[in-house]
Amino acid sequence: MQVFKFGGVSVKDAISIKNVANILKNKANEPTVVVISAMGKMTNKLEELVNAYYYKSNDLLLIFQEIKDYHLNIINQLFVNKNLLIVDEIENVFLEILWAIEEEPSNSYSFYYDQLVSQGEILSTKIISAYFNEIILSNKWIDARGIIQTDNSYREANVDYLLSKELTCNQIIPLLTNYNIIITQGFIGGTSENYTTTLGREGSDYTAALLAYFLDAKQIVIWKDVPGVLNADPKYFKNTKKIDELSYHDAIELTYFGTSVIHPKTIKPLQNKNIPLFVRSFLKPDDIGTVIKNINKRNTATSYIFKTDQLLISIQPKDFSFIAEENLSLIFSVFSKNNVRVNMMQNSAISFSVCIDNDKYKFDNLLLELQTQFKVLYNDNVQLMTIRNYNQETITKLSENKIILIEQRSRNNYQMVIKEME
Repeated sequence: MQVFKFGGVSVKDAISIKNVANILKNKANEPTVVVISAMGKMTNKLEELVNAYYYKSNDLLLIFQEIKDYHLNIINQLFVNKNLLIVDEIENVFLEILWAIEEEPSNSYSFYYDQLVSQGEILSTKIISAYFNEIILSNKWIDARGIIQTDNSYREANVDYLLSKELTCNQIIPLLTNYNIIITQGFIGGTSENYTTTLGREGSDYTAALLAYFLDAKQIVIWKDVPGVLNADPKYFKNTKKIDELSYHDAIELTYFGTSVIHPKTIKPLQNKNIPLFVRSFLKPDDIGTVIKNINKRNTATSYIFKTDQLLISIQPKDFSFIAEENLSLIFSVFSKNNVRVNMMQNSAISFSVCIDNDKYKFDNLLLELQTQFKVLYNDNVQLMTIRNYNQETITKLSENKIILIEQRSRNNYQMVIKEME
């Protein structure tokens, strides 16, 4: 069997969904589990809904209606004959969302984030599954929250591998007798108390990798709007080049540094069972794309990874003591408690600097906790540039007209935190 993953861009509208149907008609000639994200930029819109709800904005019902209209409009374009069943299902989902946002917030922001933002995946997969069945592309919809079991670390949930594998095998394998295509959601999971969790932004790749691992799939294919893994993000760099193949090791390094094509947690479960990962274009589905597999060949192509909207934090002991093991242990415990991932770090005698994503809802709590023990300074609106297989000429060119706030070199990798000159 195989696992396919389709992201939000691939199902952003009715035309895109029809394209996915054509890919499955041609490529799903064996049992296929299809993992689908929320449509288009719907995760961003649902984040707006959470913010409006939690912080009591007057725009709450307006945002809710925009989300509802978006999905109902796609239904109207997909179903020639009115499919009242799917309309009723979607109306019920929106009724549950409406009930939720009518109540006063009584829990953490992250809790409400997961309960509301996760509905994007539920809505997209229900609509797409119903449409596929309408065009005689037989499939079975299942709820990922019933198979991907996690703890209650909302927004960054940790997966219970053993329980999730048992549930996945018990629920999906029997269905493959009658259905060639199983449709489920990426990004989301469930707790033992039946609350919804999410696995981190862009976590649908991770879901697909977990299902491939649990079901011993022969391959996983992530369908993107790019021809494969590129040596740079085309949004920031011209003349990008496709990398034909990568080792698991190189892929893990690229995802760790921030390559946007694949979620950082995706590679580990695949490497554990030697399952190849293909990154292919849904715009040109017959092209080969990039394969990530168990090879010893090291990738020597120069790659550029650019992360915007970063924070550079400088942490200093109030008593002028050294940044040594005791202080570092305390600092990392605070980062771990607040689920803040460090993208780059560097320390001197009395200062420890870290570069992190600018996530207001995590950073505010992080800052408060750090300030109880340390003096904390920070720069916002900075960028983190990583160059794999670098040379000095490339560094000089990319740092032109930039202020380098901090830099770091290893044998193969160069990183710099930069800020635009005023």
